[in-house]
Formats: sequence, structure tokens, C-alpha cells
Amino acid sequence: MNLIDYAIEFAATAHRNQFRKETDIPYISHPVGVGMILQKAGCSEEAIVAGILHDTLEDTETTEADILNNFGEEVLNIVKGCSEPDKGASWEDRKKHTIEYLKSAPLLIREVACADKLHNLRSINRDLTNLGEATWEKFKRGREKQEWYYRNIIESLGHESHFPLLDLLKKEVEDVFGPSSDN
Repeated sequence: MNLIDYAIEFAATAHRNQFRKETDIPYISHPVGVGMILQKAGCSEEAIVAGILHDTLEDTETTEADILNNFGEEVLNIVKGCSEPDKGASWEDRKKHTIEYLKSAPLLIREVACADKLHNLRSINRDLTNLGEATWEKFKRGREKQEWYYRNIIESLGHESHFPLLDLLKKEVEDVFGPSSDN
């Protein structure tokens, strides 16, 4: 079995019985979607595998040792870089930490984080088409805070250098929230 297929099976097992926010869609659809975005962008196998595994440390019983032993140190470091360090902190503090961290994170971590945000925004965009503004009721923080977060993520991801997935994320942010007031 190749590493990507193994990562899908591993993540599917880790995320079993989990669902996307306020839906009956199995959660595994998100990490697989992130992996597909990375694969389509021509990213490395390690980035694709890390994209598939990116929520396992944060949202499942998976340990760092599990990822290290099954997928290696590079994948583990990317997954750790895409995980919020303190789930007990407030939403605002966690998001500020992510925004600041991504400014200087290695490219592989920024690519995986970008694909994660892109997949989430595509889901939000689909929900806006189907549910309208009621979409924002799914979130603990509404449209305004989500817009603040995603616009700041774009700035931090592009702080060190530009990469192709960033253009897709910028377009999706504009599709969901409208043009930036800076334009």
C-alpha cells in the first residue's frame, strides 16, 4: 500500500464517528479534500500525507508517536505545525497564534495550512449557496470574525514568499467575503 492510501485509512480510522460541523457528512471528507488540493497543486507526497493527517493530533486520540512511527519525522513536523497548541485557549488567542506562527513557518507547513483553509472556505461557500447567511450560525464566531481570520491568514501565509495555492485561497476569500477594503 502506498503512503497516501495508508494515510487515508489511518485518518479514516482516527476520525471515525466524527462529522463536519452541523452536518451528517463524515469528517474524513475534509482531510481527504485537503490531500486532494495538495496533490492537484503538485505538492510533495509528505505534504499530501500531512494534509490528510493534519487534524489527527488535534481532534483524535492519535499521538505524535503514532504519526512518527507510521509516517516519519517530516510528516509529523508538518502535522504539528498545522495543529493549534492549546485547545483550552480562547478562539481569538488560538487564531492569533496561528496567524503569527504562519508568517515564518516552513513552506510545507504553509502549503498544508493553506489547503486546509481553502477546503474549509470552499465548504463555507457551498453552504452560503445552499443556506444563505444562516451558514454563519454554525460557527461560534460569526461572519465578521471569520472574515478577520481568513484575511489575516492570507497575509501571514504570503509574508515570507508566494506560492500557487495562495492565489486560490485569495480568490475563495473574495468569493465568500467580497473584495478586501484595501483594494
